[in-house]
Amino acid sequence: MAQHNEIAAVYLAGVIQGVALIAFPAASAIFTSAGDYGLSSAEYGGMFVPQALTAIVSALLGAGLIRRLGAKRIYLQGLAANLLSMTLLILSQFVMHQHTLAYGILLAATACMGVGFGFTVPALNTFAAAFFPQKVEVAVLGLNALLGLGTALAPLFVMFFVGMGTWWGMPVLVAAMILGLLLFSVRLPLEKAVGAGDGQVQEARTKLPSRFWVYATFALLYGICETMNGNWASLYMTKELGASAALASLALTIFWGMVTVGRVLFAALEKWLAERHTFRVLPLVVVVAFALAASLPQIDPRLGIAAFAMAGLGCSALLPLVISFGQEEMATIAASVASGLIAFYQIGYGIAAFGVGPLQTWAGLDMNTIYGGTAVVALMMAALSFIVVRPRAAAGGLKHETQVAHQQRRKPS
Repeated sequence: MAQHNEIAAVYLAGVIQGVALIAFPAASAIFTSAGDYGLSSAEYGGMFVPQALTAIVSALLGAGLIRRLGAKRIYLQGLAANLLSMTLLILSQFVMHQHTLAYGILLAATACMGVGFGFTVPALNTFAAAFFPQKVEVAVLGLNALLGLGTALAPLFVMFFVGMGTWWGMPVLVAAMILGLLLFSVRLPLEKAVGAGDGQVQEARTKLPSRFWVYATFALLYGICETMNGNWASLYMTKELGASAALASLALTIFWGMVTVGRVLFAALEKWLAERHTFRVLPLVVVVAFALAASLPQIDPRLGIAAFAMAGLGCSALLPLVISFGQEEMATIAASVASGLIAFYQIGYGIAAFGVGPLQTWAGLDMNTIYGGTAVVALMMAALSFIVVRPRAAAGGLKHETQVAHQQRRKPS
């Protein structure tokens, strides 16, 4: 029964983390509205820079902290950082018309979200892999499907509370969910699932193999592609396609909804469609989606919804698969692999989250052109996918090489 509670807590945390993560981009119309926060596109993009930086640092530190402090403690600290982020977002609405002060609070809120994401997600992936060691890919896909479900729910929550005239009800609801999860998780023996923090894990002394950087580059490119949809879809719909705020929120919901559907679908099909084939095909779907978005006319905003639906399906399984492939191939340093890939994913997130504003303001590019450029990034990711999923024999050789190096480093000098 105890393990059922642990599994429930970990997978529920995926949903809640997804909602919290997209709380800020889902409220983009509030942040950029002249009647609310009045942020420019550059300021809106800059709001996510602290999140990317703190997520990168916390993810890179996460594996070492898990070894020293235990996975459960890092996971709980991640939840606490998420709770603080939502609290700051709630407080910011009381000073939204004091531009400098409100923006400073928003920057602090996204910084806390970065810490929460950087600590929580690698720990959750590690827990999921430990719960189901014989089905790592499916376990991680399932976890990330629920995280995707949370990201799809966030815009719906925003639409609901905006319709009620109390948009800040969304962060209040998310904060309540995080607090409940925190109180539920603190009593669970999660540490036993991974055996971390007991002095037996020595992976800090194992050098990252060269293959890790192939995975890391893929995660970075993926971060750019996902963020171009997740953070900019709503503004693209309203400013380029003339969509209403409700239709823009629907486009974002459908993007994250298709991310979730794809993760569930490909996890269910793993017996008939090998994960390596899925991994090679999906980046090409992303390429087509960006090419479609780049060529959309300002006639029917519903075409934008179709483009973002396709992008969501293309993005769906890529991040969980690259993490699970990496953890399987470099099993002796699994926690470091998960943390490192999340860090590089966040580097890509930061590039896309911040980079669009300057490209619009300083280079004078419109969103159609920027989406066209991102199609090239997706094409690079597609090419790299064939290197990531090279023949299993080669991967097995690397796994053996890593294990030997790990054992040698554990020998007393």
